[in-house]
Amino acid sequence: MSVVLYAVANRTATLTINRPEQRNALSDDVFDGLLRGLRKAKKDDSVRVVVLAGAGDKAFCAGGDLKQMNEDADNYMAHYSKAKLASLFRALWTLGKPTIAKVQGYCLAGGMGVALACDFVVASEKAVFGIPEVKVGLWPYMITVPILHALPPKVALRLMLTGRRVSAEEGHRLGFVSDLVAHDDLDNTIDLLVKELCSTAPQSVHMGRTAFYTVLNHDMESRLRMLEAALSVNATFPDAKEGMTAFSEKRKPYWE
Repeated sequence: MSVVLYAVANRTATLTINRPEQRNALSDDVFDGLLRGLRKAKKDDSVRVVVLAGAGDKAFCAGGDLKQMNEDADNYMAHYSKAKLASLFRALWTLGKPTIAKVQGYCLAGGMGVALACDFVVASEKAVFGIPEVKVGLWPYMITVPILHALPPKVALRLMLTGRRVSAEEGHRLGFVSDLVAHDDLDNTIDLLVKELCSTAPQSVHMGRTAFYTVLNHDMESRLRMLEAALSVNATFPDAKEGMTAFSEKRKPYWE
């Protein structure tokens, strides 16, 4: 079964991360599937809006696949896979079509970065956000760019330093959740937003949205290259190995 499902209906392409048992964690296969889906949606003139979602009711995406990261920590070539997250951000920002993150549950770490890289975050009242990398000996390097697009710097830094989880209500108050809705109203709210977006001029949307992200992401490439390198180095630290191992073994990490 595909780890990313792709479907088109009502001028909307929906890409669904299909790993509910792993809370839709980001693996190499997931990155590849999302990138393929975005390329497909970009070329399809019938698609006006793209929605990113997570399978099941528990999570949009709980972040990177720590088991895979821990296994790859000593493999130098495997660090290149971390660049796929940067490629995903680029693909979202250069898509030329509005994007919506449909968040029904946990939206953590890299998953939060992916959601905030979308134009809109429509969240259920049951959604939970967080940047908990520091709790497993890592740092949210790659998602720093979309997070700083969506949050004041010192607010973002506090969430990064503490790993504290944030309710959907607080996320709406902080401004990174664009629409906060009752859980049962999630689909209907997205349908209404899609209709509103589809009522606008597609060529103007394409050019204007591209201009928006060009300005917003000025000098983004140098930032992403630095952050990719930092994450690769951090993944080799004893703290990171202990943190990811402790997470897999469901115990508290021991920091030397």
